[in-house]
Amino acid sequence: MALVSYYGSMNVHALLEWHPGARVIPSPNFDSRPNDMAVDLIVIHAISLPPGIYGGSGIEQLFTNQLNPDEHPYYKEIAGLKVSSHFVIRRDGALLQFVPVSQRAWHAGLSNWQDRERCNDFSIGIELEGDDNTPFEPSQYQTLQALLRSLTEMWPITAITSHSQIAPGRKTDPGPCFDWAPVRASCPGIPVTP
Repeated sequence: MALVSYYGSMNVHALLEWHPGARVIPSPNFDSRPNDMAVDLIVIHAISLPPGIYGGSGIEQLFTNQLNPDEHPYYKEIAGLKVSSHFVIRRDGALLQFVPVSQRAWHAGLSNWQDRERCNDFSIGIELEGDDNTPFEPSQYQTLQALLRSLTEMWPITAITSHSQIAPGRKTDPGPCFDWAPVRASCPGIPVTP
């Protein structure tokens, strides 16, 4: 369905930039997507900073280049990274947005999806606050389902996958504790590859 016909007189450009209901925290870590590149993939990630610790400001600091390497030993290893994601879903279900969906967030790194390299060019990155060893919260799945339904209505999404799938051997997230059933339920007809 065309954005203009679906949203009528609303500012379609604004819808492509910032998602309604998300708390916007602009990241400097993004750039333009290649011209005429369809945004057709959603990549699901997991992140916790420090590892295994939830609720702190580490994720926001990392994605805005404000991580203090003296706050935690792990931060010394990653403080110089320039990374971002379009969205983060906190443990309480709060939705944060760091990069407009129309722009290229730096979430996938060295990656390949079905013989297409540079997944950042054509994907939307969604990070859930979590790790490989801890089940995700029901509130996170509720927010994720609503976000996926919205994104798949606005963008020509043809697949949903994991960071581990596009960067095998390098990444493991969102990990074995992530339940893919809510993803499939919210996006029937779109292939989901964990």
